[in-house]
Amino acid sequence: MLRKLLAVALTVLATGTVAVVLHEPDPASADRRAREPIVIGHRGASAHRPEHTLLSYETAIALGADYIEPDLVSTKDGVLVARHENEIGGTTDVDSRPEFAARRTTKTIDGRPVTGWFTEDFTLAELRTLKAEERIPDLRPDNTAFHGLAQIPTFEEVVQLAHRHGVGVYPETKHPTYFDSIGLSLEEPLLEVLNRYGWNGRRDPVFIQSFETANLRELRRKTRLPLIQLINATGAPYDWVAAGDPRTYDTMVTPEGLREVARHADGVGVDTRRIVPVGPDGRLLEPTTLIRDAHRAGLAVHTWTIRNENSQLPVDFRLGDPANPVFPRAMGDVAGWLDKLYRLGLDGVFADDPGVARAVRDRVFSDR
Repeated sequence: MLRKLLAVALTVLATGTVAVVLHEPDPASADRRAREPIVIGHRGASAHRPEHTLLSYETAIALGADYIEPDLVSTKDGVLVARHENEIGGTTDVDSRPEFAARRTTKTIDGRPVTGWFTEDFTLAELRTLKAEERIPDLRPDNTAFHGLAQIPTFEEVVQLAHRHGVGVYPETKHPTYFDSIGLSLEEPLLEVLNRYGWNGRRDPVFIQSFETANLRELRRKTRLPLIQLINATGAPYDWVAAGDPRTYDTMVTPEGLREVARHADGVGVDTRRIVPVGPDGRLLEPTTLIRDAHRAGLAVHTWTIRNENSQLPVDFRLGDPANPVFPRAMGDVAGWLDKLYRLGLDGVFADDPGVARAVRDRVFSDR
């Protein structure tokens, strides 16, 4: 099975096409599969295609992702689209489009000034005229080959794709306090799309995630779908900051904080440094008790983000000569990093390369 998956993955990466590669697990392995960590295609397969495009999501599915993850923002006319941020100057060709030059502006998003072009200032029809681009071309120059080939997808299109291929969706509501403040609430259209495709129950293949808390509490009252509280390595949920609440994300990862999170969420999505801290030299320290504490509170634990590049890995898993100019974007020992994380007992990983995450998971759990 694994050989077949990897063979198809190589075909996908070489040709840019997507074959139907999904398969049902054999009955003998069904129970074991249910206990294995899930693989979430982070913004699709962003190691191989520009993030948050159908090209990226299709590739993630072909590489074996269990879930695909769209970050959601709103258009001017209230349609949810998949973008890393509502500012799209770095992820589309809008900066080269003279007809939209006058829409460049500065806004305050989550308390910080941001200058650029924003989805909420465009109708969906206008956004459809733009082309998606690689957000970090210096790190992923190969992805620039796909510039001009993809539009910004709607959330509904991502759900349709997931339905068609039998995988789940893991949407994140981006800047919910901000979007509420401008009359473009994200939660209602999110649930409307999911309901339209029959996804509204606890066992449906959906996780809804947010770095804020108020919108998750609102969603808890409106849906039975699983909710995930995102926890950053530093800082605090913006809704707490806006309300003058002095608590931070550190509060959430204490045993008491995790029990509080369990009142409005079914799991936590944490920065890997919350599970295995990094020392001043960039090397890993001893794992924390977060996974154990979260499980005791009845919470699943998913971690983000597993990336291939040396510059994105702990020093312990970097490969090659640091003096080489291509060292930062060269592939490190991402398989070793994944192996370590899987063996700590977590329940899911967000991976830029879901093919590697799937292959390592299958190897780690093949004898369990």
